[in-house]
Amino acid sequence: MKALLVYSGGLDSTTLLREYRDSIVLAVTFDYGSKHNAREIACARENCKLLGIRHMVIPLGFIGQYFKSDLLLGGGEIPEGSYDEENMKSTVVPFRNGIMLSVAAGLAESYGLDTVLLANHSGDHAIYPDCRPEFVEAMDAAVKAGTYEGIRVVSPYCDITKRDIALRGKAIGLDYSLTYSCYKGGEKHCGKCGTCTERKEALEGFDPTEYEA
Repeated sequence: MKALLVYSGGLDSTTLLREYRDSIVLAVTFDYGSKHNAREIACARENCKLLGIRHMVIPLGFIGQYFKSDLLLGGGEIPEGSYDEENMKSTVVPFRNGIMLSVAAGLAESYGLDTVLLANHSGDHAIYPDCRPEFVEAMDAAVKAGTYEGIRVVSPYCDITKRDIALRGKAIGLDYSLTYSCYKGGEKHCGKCGTCTERKEALEGFDPTEYEA
C-alpha cells in the first residue's frame, strides 16, 4: 500500500499516521477556515517532521467563505457540554469529508499512490453524515471508478471508538500532547466544548493535555 493520509493533526488521524507510517507516502491537511485550523496544522507539521513523512497543506478557503457552520471562523459560538447530536450539530461543515476526499483522490492519483486513508470513527456516525460507513463505502466506490488505477478509500477506525483509538496510540507510545482537538482554537484546549469532552473521555488515565477548565 502506498497511501495518502487525510491528516488533521488531531488525536485520531495522528494515531493513524503512527500506525500506518510505513505505508504513508503523503499526509495532507486542509486549511478550510475552521476556528482550530491553525492549531491543527501546526501539530500536523510537527508530527510529519518527526516521522519524516511528506506533508502538504491544501487551501480550501471557499469553505470558510461560503459554507455555514459554527466550526468556521465566520460562524457562531462553539457549543459547550456533552458530545451529543443536538449540541454538536451546529459544528457540522456540510459535506466536508466529501470535498476533502475528492481532492485527496486527485492528489493520490497525481503522485502515483493507491490508497486514501481517513481516520473517522464510530463515535462520529450519529452526528456527521460524511463519517458514516455507508458514506465511506460510497466514496470508495466512486473514487475507485473515477481513477485509472482504482484508488481505494480506506477507513481503518470506522467501526471502533475514540477510546479504542487512544488505547492503540498509548500502546505504541504516541505523545498526545502533540495533537490538537479543541473546536474553539485557543492556545490551550478549553476543556468545555464537546470535542474536548470527547478527548478527555478517550484519554482518561493518560491525558497529557492542558485544559483551561
